[in-house]
Amino acid sequence: MSTPDLAPLPAPVGQRLFTPAFVLLALCELAYFTAAGLTIPVTPLFAEGPLGANELWVGITVGTFSVTAVALRPFAGRTSDRRGRRPLLIGGGLLVALALVGHAFATELWMLIGLRLVLGVAEAFFFVAAFAALADLAPAGRAGEALSFNSLALYLGIALGPLLGEWLLGIGGFGLAWFGGAALALAATALALPIGETAPQRLADAPPTPLFHPAAVGPGLAIFAGTAAMGGFLGFVALHAPDVGMDGSGPVLLLFGLVVVGCRIAFARLPDRVPPFRLAAFALALAATGMGVVSVFTTVPGLLAGAALLAMGMAFLTPAIFAATLARLPAPERGSGMATVSVFIDLAFGAGPILVGFVAGLASIPAGFAAVGILAGFASLGVTLSLRPRSQLAGRTTA
Repeated sequence: MSTPDLAPLPAPVGQRLFTPAFVLLALCELAYFTAAGLTIPVTPLFAEGPLGANELWVGITVGTFSVTAVALRPFAGRTSDRRGRRPLLIGGGLLVALALVGHAFATELWMLIGLRLVLGVAEAFFFVAAFAALADLAPAGRAGEALSFNSLALYLGIALGPLLGEWLLGIGGFGLAWFGGAALALAATALALPIGETAPQRLADAPPTPLFHPAAVGPGLAIFAGTAAMGGFLGFVALHAPDVGMDGSGPVLLLFGLVVVGCRIAFARLPDRVPPFRLAAFALALAATGMGVVSVFTTVPGLLAGAALLAMGMAFLTPAIFAATLARLPAPERGSGMATVSVFIDLAFGAGPILVGFVAGLASIPAGFAAVGILAGFASLGVTLSLRPRSQLAGRTTA
């Protein structure tokens, strides 16, 4: 697909995937998401300890981050299409660094809440721009493979960040933790500088891209269902694991992470070799099956097997949706489309735990897992029936 108001993308040299720009983007994201991961354990401890927040206000403080992140993603997508990816990558990194430095000087809870809102703004800028830049850099027909490898930066960052945060907190207190996160954000900014602009040029009089891209709604709904299942499971597995006889959920989460990373590496090219909507339907069916196993077999083997199936589904779902969305988007509208998909992901991370919690309150946690599994199952059926005819676009990428 091509559009008349579009200059050709800076195609990767020789259609190689691991170009210098691709590697720099991954390293930039690794630094950024490690900084983000660092805040996961440190923020609630800071709110509860030095700032004296109760459990309710700790939850509110942590959750305010998502308010600005979700609200501004569509505007970030439009801006990245209009002004380019690079300003948002650099601006997002700098904003995170400034906000984390501000954490070190926060003496009241309202200050921390305000800074969390600023972090949400930075997240909207950086995440959407990075997602769109990845789409720009992916060689033709290899979008799914590109996301499979690139997403390892996110998983490693979220895995390593909390460990780093707890270590810095232990040796130097909250101040060292906040300044350590700021240093990582500055490193992400520095790594973004040599990447250059990846967005295609647009005519000066080209209309603005949609805030909420209609071509991304179908893929967004599909990834919403799968991510809601994952979010619901991750939100309640710590409470469910003791009920089946485990001392904690650590082994389950470790297995989940290893399966996702292993599948992303071993099957990196799969989303580009099969129609992505077909793969998405299969991935959603895996997620639904996994949640069904967890809900029916309330034993340690059942929990581990269900977690592995859910992890396989999530390993395939995101690259498939990424490739499917790109097949529907003209190149100058990638930022808008990626922002729309990411909004569905954000909403799912909130909706999944809410649904599990609601059903668990009425019945049990396994029943809550079954509920999000049913949601994923219906989405798999919906993708199969409604989106499959469009899968002939799967092997095409926008030019």
